[in-house]
This record gives sequence, C-alpha cells and structure tokens, in this order.
Amino acid sequence: MDAALITQLKILRMNESRPNFSELARMYDVDRRTVKKYYDGYSGKPAHHNKSSRLDKYESLITAKLSIKGTTMRAVYEFIFSEVDPDIGSYSNFIKYIKRKGVTPRKTEKGHPRFETAPGIQAQVDWKEDVSIANRFGEIFTFQVFDYKLGHSRYCHFTYKLYKTRQDVFDCLIASFIATGGVPKEILFDNMASVVDLKGRQRHINEKMRTFAKDFNFKIKLCKPRHAYTKGKVEVINKFISWLLPYEGEFETEEELIAILQKVTQKVNTYVCQETGVPPLLLFQKEKEYLQPLPNPKVIESYQNHDRQTTVRKDSMISYMNNKYSVPLEYIGKPVNLRVKFNTLEIYYGTELIAKHELSGKKLNYQEDHYAQLLSYCIKDKDTIAEMAQANLELMDRFL
Repeated sequence: MDAALITQLKILRMNESRPNFSELARMYDVDRRTVKKYYDGYSGKPAHHNKSSRLDKYESLITAKLSIKGTTMRAVYEFIFSEVDPDIGSYSNFIKYIKRKGVTPRKTEKGHPRFETAPGIQAQVDWKEDVSIANRFGEIFTFQVFDYKLGHSRYCHFTYKLYKTRQDVFDCLIASFIATGGVPKEILFDNMASVVDLKGRQRHINEKMRTFAKDFNFKIKLCKPRHAYTKGKVEVINKFISWLLPYEGEFETEEELIAILQKVTQKVNTYVCQETGVPPLLLFQKEKEYLQPLPNPKVIESYQNHDRQTTVRKDSMISYMNNKYSVPLEYIGKPVNLRVKFNTLEIYYGTELIAKHELSGKKLNYQEDHYAQLLSYCIKDKDTIAEMAQANLELMDRFL
C-alpha cells in the first residue's frame, strides 16, 4: 500500500472527515474497498505469523533428545515417528521446525571419492565401539555394534556384542551371512586386532582368520591405513547407530535393547539411500542372487560360540529371555557366560560355574542367599536379614 495514501487516510480519520473512497482509489490506482479497509483501521499483514505447529507439544522432547551427544535430526525424527506419534508430519517440516526453534545440531561433511562394486562382490565391516545408553532406571549399557554392509545394495546387518574378540568377529560374520543368505567374494576390514597382526609397520592377517575365510570361501581385503574412505559405505552406516540414542530411557532389559537395534536395522534397510535413490532392501533382492552359498552346517557349527556373554548388573542379576536371574554379589559389573542345558540356565565366570537356575516365566529369579547378600549392605541388624530376604522374595513372587 502506498505510504502517501496511508498518511492521507490517517489525517482524514483524525479530522473525522469522511473521504471519497472512489476518488482516492482512482488517484492511487487501488481498489476502493482496499482504501476503505485502511481508513477503518487495517494496518496490513503482520511481518511474522505465530502459527501453531503439531510439533509444539513435543518441543521439550525434541530438545531433550537432540541434546544427547552423537544423535542427529533424522534419528530424533525416526524415534518420535516410530515410538510416539506417526502423525508428526514429514521429515522436511520437522527440520524446518527445529531450525526455527534454534536447536539444530551442527555437523560438517567431508568429501571423498565413491567406490562402487558389482552385486555379490564385496561386503564392508567395522565396529561401532563403546556405545553407551541408559535404560529407564538410569543403568548404563555399554556395548559394541558390528556393522556388516553389502557394497552394491547397501543392505546392512547390525550385531550386538559386549566385546570385540576374534570369536565375536566370527559370531558376527556368521550371523550376517545367515541373515543375508550367502557369502560375498571378498570382505573389506580395517586394522582390527582380531583380524590383523602388526609386526613393526607390516600388517599380516592372522592364521585363524585366514582359515575362517578359506572355510567360508571369501577373500580378506584390508583398507589403507588412515584412508577411511576406502570403506566409506560402512562408515556412512555408522551414523545410523545414532538412531539408537533417542531410545535412552525407553527400555529396561538387554533383550529390549537388542530388539531396538533390530528395529533400527530394519528401518535402515527400508530407508531410501541418497546414493542409489532406492531402499537397500530393494537392491538386495537382486544382490542376494549373486552371493556364494553358505558352507556345510558342520563347518558353521565348528566356529560358533554356543555360550552367550553378558554383564552382571547392579542388582546382582543377569537378563535372559526378558527375565532376570541372580548371581553372587561379588560378580556385579563382571562379564559372565550363559549356557542353557535342557531347562537349566548355567552362569559361568570364566570356567567357574557361579550360579544355576531352572528357567522360569517369572520376571525376577533371586536365589535366597544372593538376595540376602544384597540386603546385608543396607540393613544393620544382621540377625534379621535371612527372615527379611525370605519375606521380600515371597512378596516379589506374589506381585511379579
């Protein structure tokens, strides 16, 4: 609107003079209704709109999740979409919203050349080390994630592990081969201590790994030192581990955490890849036809570790199949192996059998002496510990 017209209308209004709207409209080449609207007090559209958003009710949740070190905007969006509200709108609107709120995490991207491989030729592997996440009770779970990614389709498989031993690498590779239905012709590793022996500046693939590769019929390739881009496809997938971080405080047991990791894996494989323009799952339908067959089941079984590893938690218990079983107090924080024989769960520290439980459907399975040990730290009257332990365990059985 012309500033001169607005000024003239203000003067006329102050003098309580009724203008000729048609004449003013012809003079300033505008509609007479517009002239009348401004004379009646209209001042134009506001410079900024305070329009509400469907994301406003999640503002504090978004801010909290983005404050977790290592998480990303995509990770937080996928968490809220999957676990809170599938009607939060598109990812692009989500980005606009958090930028408007000023909580966008900053990141820098480094360029690198692309390397493409034909179907069935190569997989790339790496560890995402020491991932830490707290459950809803504040208990910290620290673990390793083995990344396995087929080079052509970008189809990936994540495996949860507590450690990074050679046996862990064997377990993870076998799990990945079974999950993808075959073995690629070559696998690209970095300088994993479980794969490579260093002698001065020389790198040598250790004999056990060579034998494993021979039995499963693939070649071992090593990426160049200090040239991470040579295994860039698996480096890219590491960012998806950040999708786990918004689940902090959203689970209880180790089994639930592993299930979350599997959920993230499924999502990664159905998410459109920016490089190929299609989901990895779609290209995988073609690539799996080019994978080599798995070896004889006896060969696979000879490499598998039949014991499951876990860590004793602060309540002096371990998790197995979503239920908890107790061990002696002195093993809190220590790694143990779980072995199931018939209907019995055996718990070992190294080669020592430290506890044995009948498998049950109860959530909490304390042995009375293990529970009494825990009570002894918070009860002064030692003579009543045994009686209190028995009474508390009976209550737990009744309610849980």
